[in-house]
Amino acid sequence: MTGRERREQLIGIGRKHFADKGFEGATVEEIAASAGVSKPVVYEHFGGKEGLYAVVVDREIEALLAGVTSALDAGTSSRQIVEGAALALLAYVESNSDGFRILVRDSPAGQATGSFASLMSDIASQVEHILAAQFKQHGLDPKAAPMYAQMLVGMIALVGQWWLDNRKFKKHEVAAHVVNLAWNGLTGLEPKPTLTPETLEQI
Repeated sequence: MTGRERREQLIGIGRKHFADKGFEGATVEEIAASAGVSKPVVYEHFGGKEGLYAVVVDREIEALLAGVTSALDAGTSSRQIVEGAALALLAYVESNSDGFRILVRDSPAGQATGSFASLMSDIASQVEHILAAQFKQHGLDPKAAPMYAQMLVGMIALVGQWWLDNRKFKKHEVAAHVVNLAWNGLTGLEPKPTLTPETLEQI
């Protein structure tokens, strides 16, 4: 196995251990044993558990941000943008459950970046610009857009955490219910919400 292959192997094994046991529960000994190597090999590649964890988290953040950004850019209407953001996060949860478990857990002490809260804040800042433009078009105060962006992203993120272990609903059904509340409000909830046909075609 080349050095690059070994590094990728350790990242994959570390990802699984961090997802199953959390940062505190996972140990270099267990990760090394699962890879069939000695502890010094892990230290050689990452400098320790913190270094391996940082690489794993950075990759997960990159994957989630890429999916959400792509969805935001693809939306042609305000509603489709909301639908796309909800679907992108849920798609990540569905295909990267281990990665999402790692992101929603607390980051190790002293690590300023890589927390789930900072990731959601990054996504909210992207949504904020889109909402501000929509607010201007509809005669609403664009200064309120950052607050609404936090609300929207926070709602989707919390539903994603719930859905991680409650898969009674399909991805598009969960997204439709999120958009139902975000778009219609409590007083206008639809009894059987669905996504727009344009969004459904992209699933």
